[in-house]
Amino acid sequence: MNNMTQAVHSQYIDTEITAESGLELLTNDEIQRLSAHTTGNDYELLKKCTLAVLNSTNITDDISFIQQQFDHFNIEVMQLNKGVKLKIKNAPSGAFVDGVMIQGLKEQVFSVLRDVVFLKQELETNSRIDFNSSSGCTNAIFHILRNAKALKPGVDPNMVVCWGGHAIPHHEYEYTKEVGYRLGLRGHDIITGCGIGAMKGPMKGALVGHSKQRITKGRYIGITEPGIIAAESPNPIVNELIIMPDIEKRLETFVRMGHSFVVFPGGVGTAEEILYILGILLHPQNQNIPFPLIFTGPTESADYFKRIDQFIGKTLGPEAQSKYQIIIDDPVKVAKRVQSGVTEVREYRKKVQDAYHFNWQLHIDWDFQESFDPTHQNMASLNLHPEQPLHLLAANLRKAFSGIVAGNVKEKGIAEVNKHGPYQLDGNPDIMDELDGLLKAFVEQKRMKLDYKGYVPCYQLR
Repeated sequence: MNNMTQAVHSQYIDTEITAESGLELLTNDEIQRLSAHTTGNDYELLKKCTLAVLNSTNITDDISFIQQQFDHFNIEVMQLNKGVKLKIKNAPSGAFVDGVMIQGLKEQVFSVLRDVVFLKQELETNSRIDFNSSSGCTNAIFHILRNAKALKPGVDPNMVVCWGGHAIPHHEYEYTKEVGYRLGLRGHDIITGCGIGAMKGPMKGALVGHSKQRITKGRYIGITEPGIIAAESPNPIVNELIIMPDIEKRLETFVRMGHSFVVFPGGVGTAEEILYILGILLHPQNQNIPFPLIFTGPTESADYFKRIDQFIGKTLGPEAQSKYQIIIDDPVKVAKRVQSGVTEVREYRKKVQDAYHFNWQLHIDWDFQESFDPTHQNMASLNLHPEQPLHLLAANLRKAFSGIVAGNVKEKGIAEVNKHGPYQLDGNPDIMDELDGLLKAFVEQKRMKLDYKGYVPCYQLR
């Protein structure tokens, strides 16, 4: 057994684990460079993301829960002739069974090391890859996925991206499981944001569907980023964890890897994802590319999608509304529509000779790729007026929601709001009225945070 437990306490455990996720095949020189990178800011990021993974058995989106453990938690990269060993001190005891780290969490810990540290030095030494241009971003994302062994050439399209909120009621969670089950029965693999709620449900349902069909190598891919992993720790079903540099690269990863998209009810994070994908689909260069997009939920969630559809119609218009289909309380219909949509994608990519495993054809503007820093100045400067191309308006609305997500659950965003007060958003009166109505609906429906009783808005609309 690879885990060697050194000490067991009532609440924390010290342990040593040996490398997986491809890091066991390193030269001594590579390991030395890897160890050298685990200092300063890189080390703090490694600690934070690893601790978030080990806390995944605790359901919370309060980053203070992890911050309280941070000073006592330590991780050290140790060099072995056969690879890498991690020495971990004061790991949460919930990550262990009888003193041995749960295998799935162990794999996720080394995924953190791979993406946060090892990939960083790879990108630094590869001058052909950069995040300062549109093509550079896409190439870097491809490199990250290839390094994570997430790209599977020669496999027919079957990846379904499922988006939705982490703070959802039980009946919505059960519905996501049922949709996932129907997708799993049809052999589809699942990609989500890797957290709980509408991210965990489809994976759990698909796992049962795969088991019934005797599919033993089902893929449950969780894509996250350092700013949000502490608030949305990976759920235990994720068997491929990928950490992207920021939210924009995370979103592009979804659309490059996915073959069909299902959106469940959620909050501002889900609205951000919807506006991101609609902004891309509204670009003139993407008009003829098949892109199955379905909004779905149980009967009780019909008003939620009615409100989302109204917001899209009033801000982006009928063209944006034509890009998706709303299916209420019919998991089988959703799965069949996904199936037919994936077939359309397969035929299109075969026709244009595009890869099945990575969507190179889709055009993504720099506005959707450049990292958006939600400072008060940047939030107040957003162009929320209709006198601009629709896809750019969608990009700016996406950034507004991204900032609210940061103010709700991200460490840096929370610090900004605590220091300077709520974000100020200003724009066209009609757009601001629609935005105000949608955000108030999210608050009333308890979709902002798990701790909805104590929720204080991190934004003000003018």
